[in-house]
Order: sequence, then structure tokens, then C-alpha cells
Amino acid sequence: MVTMNPKNSDWFVYMLECCNGKIYTGITTNMEDRFKKHVEGKGAKFTQRNTPSHILAFTVCENRSQASKLEWEVKQLTAEKKRALGVHWNAQHH
Repeated sequence: MVTMNPKNSDWFVYMLECCNGKIYTGITTNMEDRFKKHVEGKGAKFTQRNTPSHILAFTVCENRSQASKLEWEVKQLTAEKKRALGVHWNAQHH
């Protein structure tokens, strides 16, 4: 099982489900702190307008470059495909 704060060198690509059903995708090295910032309105402009309700899914990348590339790929997906990917990511961590 992967924790949300493994080693400092790990990067996460994550998806947040917002209260209005929209999905936000981002990268971070610390899921707990980043999610807290999003909820407090201190995160991305998107989550300032679309309040996150929960972490939909996340996956771990080896470095920032890999995380940024994966983030871009995920952002190209439809919401339906993002949710399907989230199911896959969640299955990997349980």
C-alpha cells in the first residue's frame, strides 16, 4: 500500500473531485498538505472556484518530469475517462 507521503523524492499526480462534480488534476510531493491548501482556497485558481470534496485518486511518479508529463496526459481526458483511470490507480494502492 502506498502512503500519501512516502519519500520526499516522490511526486504524486492526483485528481480531486469537486463539490460540483468537476475534476481537478495536479502534481505535488505532499498530498495531505496540498489537499488542505486546495480546501482552504489557497491552491490553484480552479479549486478556488470549484471547491474540492475529496481526493478521487492518485499515483506516484519517480520525479517531477514524469509527474508533469502524466498530469498533462490526464488533463486531456474526459471526466468519464479520468474517473475510470482513478479506479485503476486506486486498485494499485490497495
